[in-house]
Amino acid sequence: MARGETIAGLDIGTTKTCAVIASSGPDGLEILGVGEAPSTGMRKGVVTDLEETVRAIEAATEKAERMAGVHVSHVYVGVTGEHMQSTNNRGVVAVTGEDREVIHADVKRVVDASKIINVAADRQIVHALPRHYTIDGQDGITDPIGMSGGRLEVDTHIVTGGSTFISNVLKCVHRAGLETAGIVFEPLASSAATLLPEEKQVGVVLLDIGGGTTDIAVFADGGVVHSATIPVGGNILTNDIALGLKTTFAEAENVKRTYGSGLMRPDEAEQTFQVKTLDGRSTREVTSSQLRSIVLPRVLEIFRLAKANIVERMARDQVLSEVVITGGGAHLRGIETTAADVFGLPVRIGIPSTIAGLTDTVRQPQYATAVGLVLFGPRGEQAPHLNGQGGGPLAKLWTWFTSIWN
Repeated sequence: MARGETIAGLDIGTTKTCAVIASSGPDGLEILGVGEAPSTGMRKGVVTDLEETVRAIEAATEKAERMAGVHVSHVYVGVTGEHMQSTNNRGVVAVTGEDREVIHADVKRVVDASKIINVAADRQIVHALPRHYTIDGQDGITDPIGMSGGRLEVDTHIVTGGSTFISNVLKCVHRAGLETAGIVFEPLASSAATLLPEEKQVGVVLLDIGGGTTDIAVFADGGVVHSATIPVGGNILTNDIALGLKTTFAEAENVKRTYGSGLMRPDEAEQTFQVKTLDGRSTREVTSSQLRSIVLPRVLEIFRLAKANIVERMARDQVLSEVVITGGGAHLRGIETTAADVFGLPVRIGIPSTIAGLTDTVRQPQYATAVGLVLFGPRGEQAPHLNGQGGGPLAKLWTWFTSIWN
């Protein structure tokens, strides 16, 4: 990637579509522009109205381009939804380099070998992410280039998605006048923007609570070991509030943001507030305990579903040290306290912090995926092996990417 070249990420969510434009410089990437538009054509990661989705993409991209002062033609697109699945696999090849020295071609072959899995005709591989390599029985190797041996193995995390669902998302991007530079499973993008290398090493759970879905990514020993999506998010809280308080969705969203609490045990005195009725002509008085009785069960449900998903797929002896919550749902007051009770682990709120040019407006949990797309997208599954290619600008930039991801 040449210095000054622009990179764009597109997060098409259930509640909002966000475009981020960044530029590569001597110190890495820097955010140039951010654009946002309401989403009405997506539901839980699936396109429900193609034209509305196209309009949201156009509006968000135009705003980002205007702020950045540049035009973009290619974007890295985030995908999510219940159709996304993951598994771990291993590939094995013989080393073919001179003096049995591992070369880039060997690394590519072994990663390709790990992709040989049973995939249904209506599914496609989105990622094959190397976790670590083994050379002649020596495991835990993060970069095998230049090492000697006869047998090279790799453990990879493979993410697959429904071809139809992904195709519809990419069709919207194309109709908006953009080309797809690559697709990224959204929790992997969010983790690139919010997680520290130390957290990925000791074991961390990322929960990205969006409007329609909650994305999960679990890291250990520096690599991702599990990723998934559960079909519940912040909008279900808003729906519950609207039904429970007999008000509109818009008013329920405002109530959730202003007065909502995810605390199991209230930390303040009872308060009352006014909520507009369905017709908007009058208001009724509601107490904080009434609102909490609506919100808390759903918050607990989201965390319990996420925990069950992780427990089902993770090894019993796997040690996890922390939970990081990001996405728009992270704004709910007290949500980290309740998550700590459910998971029995320390919890923090994850905000984008690993890239320059972020304003206070963008340094918010709801922008984690969009910011992460410009970080994760260009690296690709082979990026960790490029930092042995010398000291040129390209190698330095890939080394910087790797320092963030690994």
